[in-house]
Amino acid sequence: MADTISTNSTPTGRVLALCGGVGGAKLARGLNAILPQQGQLVLAVNTGDDFEHLGLTICPDLDSVLYGLSGKNDEVRGWGRANETWHCMEALKEIGGADWFALGDRDLAIHIERSHLLRSGMSLSQVTARFCQRLGVPAHMIPMTDDPVRTIVKTDEGDLAFQDYFVRRRTEPKVSAIEYAGVEAARPHPVLMDCLADDKLEAVVICPSNPQLSIDPILALPGVRQALQDVKAPVIVVSPLIGGRAVKGPAAKIMAELDMSVDSNGIAQNYLDLLDAMVIDTEDAAEAHNLPVPTLVTATLMRSREDSARLASETLAFAQSLRHDATKSKGVAASR
Repeated sequence: MADTISTNSTPTGRVLALCGGVGGAKLARGLNAILPQQGQLVLAVNTGDDFEHLGLTICPDLDSVLYGLSGKNDEVRGWGRANETWHCMEALKEIGGADWFALGDRDLAIHIERSHLLRSGMSLSQVTARFCQRLGVPAHMIPMTDDPVRTIVKTDEGDLAFQDYFVRRRTEPKVSAIEYAGVEAARPHPVLMDCLADDKLEAVVICPSNPQLSIDPILALPGVRQALQDVKAPVIVVSPLIGGRAVKGPAAKIMAELDMSVDSNGIAQNYLDLLDAMVIDTEDAAEAHNLPVPTLVTATLMRSREDSARLASETLAFAQSLRHDATKSKGVAASR
């Protein structure tokens, strides 16, 4: 049976979270709420989804996390800014422009300013830090790298750039493999590697993000996976699946097409070489006994900010319980 985990204590040291997508942004928001000390929370965000569109540098995962942490995200759609209007897209369509990737009028501001600052010589990290400071985000939010990495989805229709697969083709093509172009030459963000080498790091949280599209690009950066295998802090993944289904996005579809088990065990196997523990939803409680690592069973669906903060608190309390149990090791069969 899963142990009852106390959630009354909050870490005083650094916490590292890997994230991307809507689910990742929601848990990042919860972590940010309970770790308000400036820089205590480090968020390493996927940039494999980034692309150039209409002459602008678009960073969907960075923006989703930034909007979520600053309270500007659209709670209904799950992406983009609240109170959005679409006049520019409507006018663009009238003149035959590329309107397949929707950019709201408010959202355009961040893409315009980011592109301008990058052309002026600033790095993506510097631009991201500037936006966080302007929007009052205390977390230290970083792109996984300042070097270009682009997710390529291999499908029955050929190789597709991620946004072509995800937005233009609405994830319809069957996936046979996923590659991360440029990752071999990319340098992980130095703050990410510094965190993983920090003996005082209290936890590494892999947010409920799509494993292949949002987390694996980070893990594919040179040295990152090994550093996660070696890190002393517990590494905990929050499953993005509930009852074998993704809350949002194509995670379950992609896992099935890649012949992965579409359940908590499939998620565990993806991270097994670096994983210390898992958090799964109560709907999947029956799977906990068969998982290869200690497992916390709780409600993982985040409908509100309160849900996000509660799940973040429970996850970190679970991490603290593991820190005090020296018998745990990565990939060792156990259940909690």
